[in-house]
Amino acid sequence: MTDRAGDGPRAGRGGESARLALSFSYFALLLASYYMIRPLRDAFGAGSGAATIKYLASAVFLVMLAIVPLFGWLVARVARARLLPLTYGFFVLNLVAFAVAFNVYPDNPWVGRVFYVWATVFNLFVVSVFWSFMAEIWREAEGRRLFGLIAAGGSVGGLAGPLLTRAFVGSVGTTGVALIGAGLLACTVVVIVLLARGAKENAPGSASIGEPVGGAILAGLSRLVRTPFLLGIAALVGIGSLLGMIVYIELARVAGSLYATAAERTAFFAERDLWVNGASLGLQLVVGFITGAFGVRATLTGAASVLVAAFVALAAAPVAGVLIMANVASRALEFGVAKPSRDMLYTVVDAETKYKVKNVIDTVVYRGTDVASGWIHAGLVAAGATLGVLAGLSAALAVVLAIVAWVVGSGYRRRGGW
Repeated sequence: MTDRAGDGPRAGRGGESARLALSFSYFALLLASYYMIRPLRDAFGAGSGAATIKYLASAVFLVMLAIVPLFGWLVARVARARLLPLTYGFFVLNLVAFAVAFNVYPDNPWVGRVFYVWATVFNLFVVSVFWSFMAEIWREAEGRRLFGLIAAGGSVGGLAGPLLTRAFVGSVGTTGVALIGAGLLACTVVVIVLLARGAKENAPGSASIGEPVGGAILAGLSRLVRTPFLLGIAALVGIGSLLGMIVYIELARVAGSLYATAAERTAFFAERDLWVNGASLGLQLVVGFITGAFGVRATLTGAASVLVAAFVALAAAPVAGVLIMANVASRALEFGVAKPSRDMLYTVVDAETKYKVKNVIDTVVYRGTDVASGWIHAGLVAAGATLGVLAGLSAALAVVLAIVAWVVGSGYRRRGGW
């Protein structure tokens, strides 16, 4: 008996439970670390004022432009089994340095702004690398069944992180929160080493995880621009980012007006993240069954269709409560359905595409759209657009997202997926 996508006999699942447990733990630790420091990032962003977010997003984009060629060079020359632990170790040291800065310069706004940029880059980069690794060590049919469960590990970490922040920020402050986050991130290095040991015989790609990918430094960008399937994935990420940034800026504006101190804003965003990650966890537990029954195309298109409904509701009732619900719903759909489904798309491509092209899409395309979104939002507001108008425009854009999702899902099927 073989899998639907022809990935080989069922007997090939040897060690699957152990790999699943390690993959789950890896993502749980990674996002527990991030979601401990995310409320700090959002508090610094809201404290700087909603008008500054577009400048911070621009800074993130510039940093991404500098990092992508460097990462392409490293992927081409360093074995992934070594590259991933080194990458995460580098970010651990960064977090420790920020913890010291928070203690020495507690009221310096530039420390907060630099941290905002760093935390955003950190999240995009390490999560992108995580899913590249997952797409390499899991076959297409396995990914379709298990990526939702692996993503649930992220939601467990996403629930634990804000709880830890809320529990400790009052007693240990921002310095202590950053140090705890660094400790959790350091634990992921151990899990990566354990996963890499068993990956060689299980990885479906032709290149061993113990060897460099090879290829040109900018191969990710060149492959992206000449491959319609990959451009479609980039469009999904870009449109989703634009919609998410518009809601985020509006929510930051509301939080900045409702809460006067950084601690109060941190608590608000931590509470929001608890709701998002709780809902995401519920969706991730069932997304594997949905993709198994209806296919990845259906989940991608369905998630975009629900976004249309959420923005229509916000356009009809443009108030703070509905804005918060729309934000929670859109982020839960992103993490619970859309992102696991998008990451399944990479199981039908080669190792160089998994690492180099995916990194370009998840960093440069994502943050490039964020930059554009911030300035588009500022221009629309300057022209007199209200929250209701912004929601109506977002609903129309979500319709475009649903159409692109259907086209990309069809391309995935032609490549052997389901």
